[in-house]
Amino acid sequence: MLDLETALARILTALPPPQRESVPLSEAAGRVLAEAVAAPVDLPPFDNSAMDGYAVRAAEIAAATPATPVRLRVRTKIPAGEYFVGELAPGECARLFTGSPLPRGADTVVMQEDTRTDAAHPAEILICDAGATGEFVRHRGEDVQCGATLVAMGDVLTPGKISLLAATGISHVNVGQQPRIGLLATGSELREAGQPLVLSQIYESNRAMLTPLVTYAGGVPRSFPLVPDTLAATQAALAHAFAENELVITSGGASVGEMDFVKAAFEALGGQLQFWKVAMRPGKPFVFGRLGEKFLFGLPGNPVSAFVTFLLLVRPALRRWQGADDVTLPIHHGVLGEAFSNSGDRRHFVRVRMDRDGKVFPAGQQASHALASLAAADGLLDVPPATRLAVGTSVSVLRWA
Repeated sequence: MLDLETALARILTALPPPQRESVPLSEAAGRVLAEAVAAPVDLPPFDNSAMDGYAVRAAEIAAATPATPVRLRVRTKIPAGEYFVGELAPGECARLFTGSPLPRGADTVVMQEDTRTDAAHPAEILICDAGATGEFVRHRGEDVQCGATLVAMGDVLTPGKISLLAATGISHVNVGQQPRIGLLATGSELREAGQPLVLSQIYESNRAMLTPLVTYAGGVPRSFPLVPDTLAATQAALAHAFAENELVITSGGASVGEMDFVKAAFEALGGQLQFWKVAMRPGKPFVFGRLGEKFLFGLPGNPVSAFVTFLLLVRPALRRWQGADDVTLPIHHGVLGEAFSNSGDRRHFVRVRMDRDGKVFPAGQQASHALASLAAADGLLDVPPATRLAVGTSVSVLRWA
């Protein structure tokens, strides 16, 4: 039985190098960059005004006050998107708006609130406040300089990064290809939602849960029909799923029971099992196998076990497949609002909820079939074996959203 870190290292080492593809920036949210992107232009690309006002020479308004304003002639008006080809002469200013290019001869912007007009001299403006050189001016390249790295290889494209790329005129990016993932659920007791149940049957929920988890991790999921507990049916379902996907995720049938056929069916297809036990709770029976350049992730059938093993072992693989450098879950720091204990010999990833003050509480019943506590949870707390954590202990909570 492997510890979690060893199991994850084996998975990540086995994966092939990421393949790249070019996609429009408008479709790149959440994708992983396959190469660093350098700025093709300065940002801003020219000196411009940070607000509505007047472009002036700072030296000419150094003594301006409301009581003793400085009078300047308005040479031109420059709306955003236009520019002035000339140069301001001494005693002149230009009317600007937010984003207007700063004309030659000016080095400062005075906001319009610090000016007033003179009805007797409509071509002039009274400057009522001294301005320092460069005040309210967005200087060329002050945000990003041409040639600077905008986003590094292996970074995930967030809305903020996409905005930055778009602002420099980039329309397409090279990203890691998304893995196609087949989802199989095994179990003769399982029924599709909407079908009538008889005694001993249950509705299958793992594929519905795994589909958004795969999508959030950047994969392209496809659910396949339910698989009854026979070797022939399991082998046929695996063959079908592997024919159309790079990765296959199964739930159920991964343990050592008489009706657990995933491992045997996979080996019958020519697959090689890499390992199938991990020292964690929930989720001990976890299968990882290889079929040529394709991979099997066999999750436990209990929904909480499937959820936890996906987050800790499958999600990192999906991110690394696309070239992501950081494949870890987000961490939020908190303080225990209740005591936690683990008397077992395996790490226990407890479902927890965090309140607005950062206090951490159990989300409810911790049995691996208990979905109500999973729905109430917003994180996992890693409690080591034979450990008791007292109220007030500072902890790190693994988050999935």
